[in-house]
Amino acid sequence: MNQNEYQTKIQSFYSRNKRMPTYSEMMKLFNFKSKNAVARVIEKLVDAGMVAKDHLGRLIPTQAFGDIPMLGLVTAGLPASVEEELVDTINLEDLLIGKKELTYMLEVDGDSMIDAHIQKGDTVIVEKTNFAKDGDIVIAEIDGEFTMKYLRKKGEKAWLEPANKNYKPIYPTHSLNVVAKLKAVIRKY
Repeated sequence: MNQNEYQTKIQSFYSRNKRMPTYSEMMKLFNFKSKNAVARVIEKLVDAGMVAKDHLGRLIPTQAFGDIPMLGLVTAGLPASVEEELVDTINLEDLLIGKKELTYMLEVDGDSMIDAHIQKGDTVIVEKTNFAKDGDIVIAEIDGEFTMKYLRKKGEKAWLEPANKNYKPIYPTHSLNVVAKLKAVIRKY
């Protein structure tokens, strides 16, 4: 096995168990007969930055631990030949989350944003803010109720606009407050 295969086995264990494996568990994962062999592999993985150790010597994931390989481009037009080649790795948390302390996720319920490619059952990642510009997709409190829509502004006037022709824009009677701005949409297939 090479370092990437060892790291993949550790990551799989971490995904299943929500913790890093012990040396005894890694003996089984790697089919080793001694903890010394595990220690040598871990030393190489630490040197490569694939895993780390805390102040007590326990194994902990590094930031690179959650990276997913980026293999290149795929054509969405006419078919073209593609060679699979590791171009880079991407950490999904770094890609999707700007300010972790201000970020949260919501499940979408309803169909008022389908023309923006946001549908019921999708998960949206939003960042808390009270500022957004015209055209941003926001989570807003309008007259005491919360919804996700496009924020529209013209001069001092602001309203919410759905992305579905079956719904009308929503104009505030009393108040319109932006509470978060859309950062990403996640859809599982």
